[in-house]
Amino acid sequence: MFLDNVVVAGVCTVSLMVLFFVGFGLFIWNDSKKRK
Repeated sequence: MFLDNVVVAGVCTVSLMVLFFVGFGLFIWNDSKKRK
């Protein structure tokens, strides 16, 4: 049971990090497109 909780927490953390980086990358990409 403890292992399952650790796996779930790890997956949630990784998915949140991926979503954050994707959103940040899209924000920078859109910003650089507007400047040109």
